[in-house]
Amino acid sequence: MLAMMARNLLRHGRIHTTPAKAKAARRVVDRLITLGKEGSIHSRRQAYRLLQDRELVKRLFAEIAPRFLDCHGGYTRVLKLDAYRHGDGAPTAVLELTRLPAEPPKPSLTKPSKPQAPPTAPEPKAPKAEAAPKPKRFLEGLRGLFGKKKE
Repeated sequence: MLAMMARNLLRHGRIHTTPAKAKAARRVVDRLITLGKEGSIHSRRQAYRLLQDRELVKRLFAEIAPRFLDCHGGYTRVLKLDAYRHGDGAPTAVLELTRLPAEPPKPSLTKPSKPQAPPTAPEPKAPKAEAAPKPKRFLEGLRGLFGKKKE
């Protein structure tokens, strides 16, 4: 269960769970980020042993761990929420990374003005080739087979 929570936290950056589970998963994720900061082959193998996902291990070592190179711990935080779970009424908490990746800028509501391209001379048109005969509709083809209807 803790490995699954660590996978989801590294994948999404934030998960909702109970405070007890969040505190337990926090230790696992902190150790994984420490392994990512080391960057050796042995630490990659140890991270893979827990995560069981090659792409996530690559992301841990290439994107997530470099964000924490200048600090010595405190990679995650647990924020207790005032909400309770619907099924059993358990208290909830948010477990998140302290340094989330920078979000791409949101597009503005106004349309940016497009630069006008200088007018270009129209290209000469090639002569048209003979058009292929237009295919007949289904019923028209049947009329051709069985003869025209007499009036």
